[in-house]
This record gives sequence, structure tokens and C-alpha cells, in this order.
Amino acid sequence: MSNERLRSALLARGMTVQSLAEEIGVIPKTIERWITQGKVPYRRHQYATAAALNVDVTTLWDDSRAVESAADLTKAEIAAVYPHRHVVPSALWRQMCERATERIDILVYAGIYLAEDPLFFSTLKEKAESGVRIRVLMGDPECEAVVRRGIDEGHRIMDGKIRNALVNYRPLFTSHPEIAFRLHDTVLYNSIYRADDEMLANTHVYGIGAYMAPVFHLRRLPGGGLFDTFANSVQQTWEGARPVTERDITGA
Repeated sequence: MSNERLRSALLARGMTVQSLAEEIGVIPKTIERWITQGKVPYRRHQYATAAALNVDVTTLWDDSRAVESAADLTKAEIAAVYPHRHVVPSALWRQMCERATERIDILVYAGIYLAEDPLFFSTLKEKAESGVRIRVLMGDPECEAVVRRGIDEGHRIMDGKIRNALVNYRPLFTSHPEIAFRLHDTVLYNSIYRADDEMLANTHVYGIGAYMAPVFHLRRLPGGGLFDTFANSVQQTWEGARPVTERDITGA
């Protein structure tokens, strides 16, 4: 039986049998047999393929050994769990940023806890100047999802919190245009802070503020899947977001 999931994953990633073979170190005919004959690769090749295609290994194969190993890897991706955001070490957000060499992604509604930290701002500037790609995604202050989130948290000031954060970020807009800011209108289930292969994911829980909700400190492992699940949501949100305007900051 053919493996249509592997074929579809190749197409979705924009890769060919030849390019995948070169990426993971096998001959193209081997991959063709995985697809057309449903052959199950060695586990090391399963994980290498899943990493190259940016999917969970269990998406491609139903091998029970792979399921068990993927579950173990996912657990290993969890470096720490904090019951509430306010107990996360205050310096950890900045330290993760300092360790980044390639990318920093921030996905929030307002993220006031970051926008009010001048040391964090300084670190962002330094990283931008060193060539790290920085993307900041914040909620559209006038969108329905932001209004709904404010109500769910027991207040109606989420739009004001976003505009306050944008005012704080204004110096970065002017002095470091390479730091990309966008506004999104999605229903945000998690606030996500990524620095290379390290991440803090702050869950959103109905009826309480995000500062009271749990935070997962994750480190990416090839084949683990948990880190990439959160990271993919950042990319999808970015693609549907829009640039910040002066009206978004002032409300006028």
C-alpha cells in the first residue's frame, strides 16, 4: 500500500524525492519505495524525514515504535512547566533573547510584561543589529478576538493595553525598522515567545488573565513535535497579519 501521507507532505513542503534524499542521506529509489510500496524506514530515517518535512513523525508512519519514541521525545522537549506566568523567572525572557543567533518571534495580544522592560528592549536592539531576524505579532486593538479576550479575562481594556504596548515599542519602529511588527486578528490560544530552538508558550485559559495561566518552557528536538506545533502557529498567524499604522497606536 502506498504512503500518500508522505507524498502529500513532500508536496506541501515543496520538496522532491531527489531533494529529500539528498537532505537525509539516502538514494532516491529508497524514498520512492517508502511512497509507492509503503515500506517503513529505519527509525533514524523516519525522524530525519519528519524533521526535513517539518512534521511529526507519527504523521507519516503508524509504526508503534515511532509513536512511543515520538511521545518520549515530546516529553524531552519540555524543559520546565510554570503553573503561572508571573512565577517565570523575570530574567528568562531576556536571557533567551540573548542566546538567539538566528530568529526571535513574539506572538501576543499585548505582551505588556515585555513592552515595559527596558532591558528587554536593549537586548532586542542588540540582536537586530547583529543580524537576528525579529518578528513581533500583537493583537489588532479593534478586532473582535481582542474584544472577546478582554471580556473573557473579566475586563474590557485589552485594546488599551495593546495601544500602550505599541506606544512603548514606538522607538523601535523608528530606530530599528528591521524589527518587523504586525497586528493579527486571530483567536489566540497561546502567547508564544521563541528564540531559535527555545520557546516559552503561555496558555490562555478562559476566565483568567494570561499572567495566571501556565507556561511551558520548550527546547526543540528533531522528531519531538511539540515545539514545532507551537512554532507553526506563529508562522500561520504572521502570514495573515498586517502592518502597524499610526491609528493603531493613537486610536484616533
